[in-house]
Amino acid sequence: MEMRWKETGFWIGILVTLACSLAGKYLALLPGLQLIGALVIALILGMLVQVSRTVVVSAQPGTGFISNKFLRLGIILLGFRLNLEALADSGIKTIVLAIVVVAFTIVTVYFLCKWLKVEDSLGLMAACGCGICGAAAVMGVSPQVKAKNDDAVLAVAVVCILGTVFTLIEVGLKPVLGMTPTQFGVMTGSSLHEIAHAVAAGGAGGTRALDASIIMKLSRVLLLAPVAVIVGIIAQRKAKATTDEKSKLPIPWFMGGFLLTSAIGTFVAMPAELLNGLVSVAYICLGMAMAALGMSVNFQVIIRRGGRVFLAATIGSVALLALSITASKLFF
Repeated sequence: MEMRWKETGFWIGILVTLACSLAGKYLALLPGLQLIGALVIALILGMLVQVSRTVVVSAQPGTGFISNKFLRLGIILLGFRLNLEALADSGIKTIVLAIVVVAFTIVTVYFLCKWLKVEDSLGLMAACGCGICGAAAVMGVSPQVKAKNDDAVLAVAVVCILGTVFTLIEVGLKPVLGMTPTQFGVMTGSSLHEIAHAVAAGGAGGTRALDASIIMKLSRVLLLAPVAVIVGIIAQRKAKATTDEKSKLPIPWFMGGFLLTSAIGTFVAMPAELLNGLVSVAYICLGMAMAALGMSVNFQVIIRRGGRVFLAATIGSVALLALSITASKLFF
């Protein structure tokens, strides 16, 4: 690490990815870009940096570090966004539905990917992205499956596109479904991929719908830590079956930090400005990690392999929406 600090390329990587992250943050405030979200915009900007191979090569000493360490730091700080008391107050129905939709979506998308002969690591990342919380979930499980950068970027792209499309679909379905504001909020929070998507769609139903959507969505986000452990165990067993090597239990310690910051943000008295600031730093770190990934993506790989995983995730997202509509109407 000491050597990295002394390399000019390390600081070039920091500056370039920070610029992409900050640009993504502010561009996401624009009406037409709100549905895309800051993280995906940062990823796209990182891809655009590839226009200058000189910058990409110069920044390499920093981008590898950023895509790894800043990713973990961002996820840890993201825990401050979770209020465990608010989740508990929402009732057992919300937690149970979150567990059901996450498990159902991950299993459905993953086995559809296997049926369509998508690689395991890519299928797992796409499944977790659809089931939990979009790009952050993809990045959260990617170290567990030792994913290639191209696979991670492809999974993020699939989740982003589908999340945006289904946000528009659900807002369009609102007059047809005949739901109460709470039911509509629960549906959007339990079915959409990114937090930004849930906020955008839930807000279309009014304040009560928005509150219900955020609580429901954050209940799914809370499951990122246990799912990352389970995915790591599955990946380890598959690796052991092929290499017959002994390895340690794949506990993602940064997920422990995620749960710890959730507890601190919930039970330790902190000014709202400080909590909001920590969450903003989390998204800046995650945006830098996404930009670093974008700078290393192989576009030919995405074009060649994107169709099958996109089909699997689309079918899974349709099934998730159907489940969410049914559960919202029956139990809320």
